[in-house]
Amino acid sequence: MYLNSIKQSKENLRSYFKKIRSNIKNREKIKLDLAIQTRLLNARQYLESTKIFTYISKKSEINTTLIIKDALLNRKIVAVPKCGKEDSDMDFYKIYSLNDLKPGAFGVLEPIPERCQLITNLSNGLCIVPGLGFDIRGFRLGYGKGYYDRFLAKFGGITMGLCYSNCVISKLPRNLFDKQIKFLVTEHYFKKA
Repeated sequence: MYLNSIKQSKENLRSYFKKIRSNIKNREKIKLDLAIQTRLLNARQYLESTKIFTYISKKSEINTTLIIKDALLNRKIVAVPKCGKEDSDMDFYKIYSLNDLKPGAFGVLEPIPERCQLITNLSNGLCIVPGLGFDIRGFRLGYGKGYYDRFLAKFGGITMGLCYSNCVISKLPRNLFDKQIKFLVTEHYFKKA
């Protein structure tokens, strides 16, 4: 019964956060995304990292294109995820440009394995983590497939979540497998979670 309650609470919050995102007008989204990107690009954790693990943003997510371009320009290793449809596992591949991507699982741009290099050392780097919402302690609410929670269980570097401030709440329902991020970036603040 308790697990069903958590699952239902998460589904309700997913709908709530998706509605908030869908109500953001395009011009406002561009402004909010730029503020979040700028905070991240100026963060010591980003500036000092030589390896950046980042998601490729979908339309409703905080745009990561500027971050990827900046990291490539500054000769950082940029690794992006490729998701398995059957096993809910996710591998990261080093890309050399945005031309190394094509539509993959769930219609999201993914690395083309023949052009990219599989990253096997997950002991360091900065992982930029997406989320529909976060809580102030750094727990995230994703889309419910568990890709990032499984990946973060193996990742040994710094984790940083990107989120609109109106999608940050005091406490999210969570279970044993939910992973915390270390830093949270919104349009209003950069803080340790």
